[in-house]
Amino acid sequence: MNTDASKKLMIFALYAGEILLKNGAETYRVEDTISLLCRSGHYEYTEVFVTPTGIFVSIDQKDDHTGHMTTFIKRIKNRSINLEKVSLVNDLSRRFVAGHICLEEAMQELKVIDRSPGYPFWQKAVFGGMGSALFAALFGANFLEFFFALLASILVTVTASKMDEASFPPFVCHMAGGAVAALLAVIASGVVPGVEMDKVIVGAVIVLVPGVAVTNAIRDSIAGDLISGMAKGAEAVIIATSIAIGVGAVLKTWLLLTGGSLL
Repeated sequence: MNTDASKKLMIFALYAGEILLKNGAETYRVEDTISLLCRSGHYEYTEVFVTPTGIFVSIDQKDDHTGHMTTFIKRIKNRSINLEKVSLVNDLSRRFVAGHICLEEAMQELKVIDRSPGYPFWQKAVFGGMGSALFAALFGANFLEFFFALLASILVTVTASKMDEASFPPFVCHMAGGAVAALLAVIASGVVPGVEMDKVIVGAVIVLVPGVAVTNAIRDSIAGDLISGMAKGAEAVIIATSIAIGVGAVLKTWLLLTGGSLL
């Protein structure tokens, strides 16, 4: 494979790994995908090391007599959850390795996947709210608590998303989301008789809970990717702490204003 073709293949492999890592894929999945794509170009010696914040790839060919090994590094700064993109990249990589699609077509398709906006924001807010309200129902929420959990979850999603678009740190976004959930729960319990704020809060903040981060941390640790496992575990702890701070700040303020009584 000539130098230009090799560079294009590496750019494609790194781009695919970047999309996977940015959208919630496990470490082993990113490493396996990049390795398979590189080896499809006859790079017999391929080493891939992935952390939640970076991708490191070294490649070489058995018949390369120049004595040079090529290394590429990609810094990952922002991460979110979009498992649809993960699934699409997985499917694309399999078709490319099987020879069903050429490199140029695969790169164009990869760009379309990366630019895809995913589900409309209103769908994520509404259906995320429904899931949160149903979660509150599991804890014995009545109809009013179900309704306020639904409303609070939608407001939490809107708040966290808008702050993220404004480039606020994730810690601040989750803390603000927790504060919004607690504030609406406090107002609802004070205005509407029969509403218990704890059930509303538990339901509303479920959209912020780092379930994928916890799952991936456990999966990576079991697989032996200890650095990624610890990093994702620390990320989950930080997110959970930020939610607790936001909720706790509002509840503490309410306690002080009401003289030590939570309604």
